Amino acid sequence: MRALQIILSGLAVVLLAGCASYHLGSVNGIPAGEKSVQVLPFNNQTLQPRLGDALTQSLRERLQVDATYRLATSGTGDIVLSGVIRQYNREGLGFLNTDVATPENNLVRIVAHVTARERATGKLLFERDVPGHTLVHIGSDLASAERQALPLLADDLAQNIVSLLAEGTW
Repeated sequence: MRALQIILSGLAVVLLAGCASYHLGSVNGIPAGEKSVQVLPFNNQTLQPRLGDALTQSLRERLQVDATYRLATSGTGDIVLSGVIRQYNREGLGFLNTDVATPENNLVRIVAHVTARERATGKLLFERDVPGHTLVHIGSDLASAERQALPLLADDLAQNIVSLLAEGTW
């Protein structure tokens, strides 16, 4: 009986210690929804079409879901988020059994140079390259497969950008 009490006490200490760093609410100290973010259209410097539009749309959706900041849909926001898509790369992961040079799956990576500034002061909050990636099963048509994976790729990059902005660890 005494051994069971010691084990349960130890388990309770471990569980409580694991929750000690958790806190409810915004991570960056700003109350949720207090500031707004204006997302400017991202410039696409790659040869892959429609990346800028897809990323801009995904960013707007992710900001609304995250709710740390309000999305400035009309007028100007407290923070202006802009960027340039600089890289789009694909890397073969799985290859066909019949042809070892033809990939069956690709890992698609994207890198955007993202800038966030306070509108009122012009203060640079952060400026850095942010990566994103997704897996693409090629099938019989590479172009169609990549077009279908574009929203997933844009969403992964948008999630990384919104996390960076919301956590405020610049």
